[in-house]
Amino acid sequence: MEKKLKLSFTIFLCIFIFDQIIKYGFANYDWNVEGPYMSLQLAYNYGVAFSMFSFLAEYLKYIQLGLVLIGLIYLYINKNVFMEYYIPIALLFAGGLSNILDRFTYGGVVDYFYWHYGFEFAIFNIADVIINLAVAIIIYIQIKQARLEKKNKV
Repeated sequence: MEKKLKLSFTIFLCIFIFDQIIKYGFANYDWNVEGPYMSLQLAYNYGVAFSMFSFLAEYLKYIQLGLVLIGLIYLYINKNVFMEYYIPIALLFAGGLSNILDRFTYGGVVDYFYWHYGFEFAIFNIADVIINLAVAIIIYIQIKQARLEKKNKV
């Protein structure tokens, strides 16, 4: 358990720090770059995905911190869940807490990747990509386990 905890904390710290450095650069320096397919363009998201719940902007950071705390309590009680999903959990917490820190530091989440080739897509950041990667890993593990259980029943 201790090895997995150390690895997950290292993953968390590296991604969290890297994401915050990039966001600091966009928020404080002119890092905007126009490209033919994708641009780097500073934008602040005061809601969650696709600016949903932006009317909760001032309270959202506290709601999200509460959800993180509930997640930590759940993982503390259910250590077996952490042991099985420690890498995607580290990714989820790194991306999620980095975005929450943005709300306290900048008033909203710092976004900067803007896809605009063929269709316009939401502006997002590395933390968002990391969160989606974590969810994909969890789904992959779940599908793999379900197939294994189904195979063992036969």
